Amino acid sequence: MDWQRNLLIVAIVAVLALLFIRWNDFQAQRNVARAPVASDQIVVPEVAQGSVQMPAPGAGASAIPSTAVQEPEETAPTASRLVTVTTDNLEIVIDTYGGDIVRAALLKFPRTLEEGSDPTVILNRTNGHTYIAQSGLIGRDGTDTNQGRAQFSVAADSFRLAPGADELSVDLVAHQGDVKITKRFVLRRGDYLIDVDYIVENQGQNTWQAAVFGQIQRDDHEPPAGDGVGMKPFLGAAITTPDTNYKKVSFKDLRDSEFKTDKTGGWVAMAQHYFLSAWIPDQSANNSFTLRKLAQGDLYAFGFISPTVEVAPGQAAVLDSAFYVGPKDQYRLAEISPHLDLTVDYGWLWWIAKPIFYVMTLIHGLVGNWGWSIILLTVLIKLAFFQLSAASYRSMAKMRKLQPEMARLKDLYGDDRQKLSQEMMAFYKKEKVNPLGGCLPILVQMPVFIALYWVLFESVELRQAPWILWITDLSVKDPYFVLPVLNGICMYITTLLQPMPPDPMQAKVMKIMPVAFSFLFAFFPAGLVLYWTVNSLLSIAQQWYITRKIEAKG
Repeated sequence: MDWQRNLLIVAIVAVLALLFIRWNDFQAQRNVARAPVASDQIVVPEVAQGSVQMPAPGAGASAIPSTAVQEPEETAPTASRLVTVTTDNLEIVIDTYGGDIVRAALLKFPRTLEEGSDPTVILNRTNGHTYIAQSGLIGRDGTDTNQGRAQFSVAADSFRLAPGADELSVDLVAHQGDVKITKRFVLRRGDYLIDVDYIVENQGQNTWQAAVFGQIQRDDHEPPAGDGVGMKPFLGAAITTPDTNYKKVSFKDLRDSEFKTDKTGGWVAMAQHYFLSAWIPDQSANNSFTLRKLAQGDLYAFGFISPTVEVAPGQAAVLDSAFYVGPKDQYRLAEISPHLDLTVDYGWLWWIAKPIFYVMTLIHGLVGNWGWSIILLTVLIKLAFFQLSAASYRSMAKMRKLQPEMARLKDLYGDDRQKLSQEMMAFYKKEKVNPLGGCLPILVQMPVFIALYWVLFESVELRQAPWILWITDLSVKDPYFVLPVLNGICMYITTLLQPMPPDPMQAKVMKIMPVAFSFLFAFFPAGLVLYWTVNSLLSIAQQWYITRKIEAKG
């Protein structure tokens, strides 16, 4: 049975390789943690001609604006370039030069579990990091070119959602001669979607013409990764195209070449672990999308341009778009735009992961704790595979019962491997047992195991989710390694219930496996180890009962 021994050796090598990879990742993350942290104070750069990188205008919109943008009105109550807007869950900072969002903090998502922790900051413009959301008007009468941006006036330098109010509007105003341009930001209670609308009122004599654009401008700075084993969350651009519902484009891809596509509606996003920013243009328009690396430093731009709009004299028009900055809430993202929920990337096993998350969400709605939800989910999965597992455990119990005869055959034909193999196969056929039957439960459950890994790794709902006592975050490893040790004990008990391989080498490997997997599971998210441990306990109970029943028959 050389193939069995080789299979076990390969499994051990794979575990050791994963341990080595995870140790390297751990060392790299520790070095990043020790590195000096750059200040996160917002910088207000000097306005320099030609320093602003705008998207290239489309055909028919390449002329420089016919009317220069005026400076803010003298009656503007604030001279500050930075305007802070706060709701119950968002705090954004807008630069009145261009009307860009230069900082966004998620007030309900602290950086750490420590009391008084600062909120997670997604967008920021500092000396060491650039990640901003730009938008504007380009084309013949556009306010934004590579030579300059619109300078808006605003009523105050801070706005806050009033108690009891569900919506907050902030207007930035600029004038182009007889054309009044209002850039309106609308934020809502409990939401992370921001409406960014341009209201154009043409009181002049000529038709006004321009197109709205939005783009995410970001460097390739990589935030600290999670506690995955050899896996890192995707960091880069994401987009939906006419051919692909969800397409990932890495920074490396954009260093090689830019990416362009046109689509009715659509969206373009910057994805990272747990969080997302995305521009969602007019969903009824045919929008042009471009992902590119800018000539300036290590900056990248992911953006859209909507079709050119004309506003006749005496008329007004609204050019709408929306910007999302917040958690990867797949149900909310699905409401915003088709396929935006796919940015919650469960990998190729998404067809298993999505139902798992759905069931977990239903259970969580009843018990209110993600740890107990995982335990109850494990019970449901075990019930779903109960009959299949029972058949496999019966096969293992029969193999265990037949071990004395297998040992006798090995003593008789141990020097002739070919003859031993023939006799063993004939023996299995006679007794109607399958030596691979015991592997079936693990093989069947591996896709569920991997899918659950991605659910725990990618679902923001499980970020910093506590269970009991020392488990304060199910999405990271057990801080005291209690669950990995308990899981190792369960695996060892499982090996005692299984038939011991006749080959001494295989027997040694079987004894090493629980120890090796305990070390490996020490780096897995606690929620995943909780699932596997509970599953092992249920399997032990089922296997013990079946083994006792078969052995009792004599």
